[in-house]
Amino acid sequence: MTLTTDDSLLLHTRYWPATAPTRGQVLIVHGLGEHIERYAHVAAALNTAGWDVQGWDHRGHGRSEGRRGDIPDAEVLLRDTAVVIDAVRRPTLPFVLLGHSLGGLIAARFAAEALQLRPAAWSRPLDGLVLSSPALDAGLNGAQKLALALAESLAPGLAVGNGLKPGWICRDATVVAAYTADPLVHDRITARLTRFIIDAGELVLATAPRWQLRTLLMWAGADRCVAPRGSEAFAAAAPAHVVATRPWPGLFHELFNEPERADVLRVLTDWLNR
Repeated sequence: MTLTTDDSLLLHTRYWPATAPTRGQVLIVHGLGEHIERYAHVAAALNTAGWDVQGWDHRGHGRSEGRRGDIPDAEVLLRDTAVVIDAVRRPTLPFVLLGHSLGGLIAARFAAEALQLRPAAWSRPLDGLVLSSPALDAGLNGAQKLALALAESLAPGLAVGNGLKPGWICRDATVVAAYTADPLVHDRITARLTRFIIDAGELVLATAPRWQLRTLLMWAGADRCVAPRGSEAFAAAAPAHVVATRPWPGLFHELFNEPERADVLRVLTDWLNR
């Protein structure tokens, strides 16, 4: 199934139905440069636990239309999320957003909008939120910040390499090899998308003390793709009775693809079922 955005792009979507009595819906929000098909094994684990799973390729990613690694404005990924939610949500079931990396940032920023004095038209209520290695802190150094400022001024829509190495995603060599060979994976990013990542992360962290949505936050202690301190800061600031936290010391960025993935998926399904 494809969905049409508010600026007439086609988004590729994916649906994995529950294979046990249905408890609710999980909508997966994938990370930078990848695509939703990389989450088939996550969906299978959730299906077995009774969760319908859906997802989509972001604009500029996977099989969806759009310029690779670019966005036309700061809220477009959030509006796209609302388009998908409106198309797939069944009002009789609990509905949870599950976001990884950039997807975790998008999901958290989407949830944070409900706490604004005047929420945007794209804001939608959620029943739960799962964040996996969310990009709440891009980890830019001084030189990278200077380069971003220049790019924003001179060529905000120029797509360049994101600087992330495939070997950083996880410690499973088979997964890294498949990622490297995957024609739907790309390493493109523009200054506009980078600015969204920085600004959205700052807003989510500022909102953390007022967080009200039941959330599971998991992050990798040995992450080199995003700075773990972003998750640590959110965990320290958010109400402990609302946000359940689970750091994974020694694990790399893609928690669901690490050798310990069975343990990670067990934590996820146990939290969802509770």
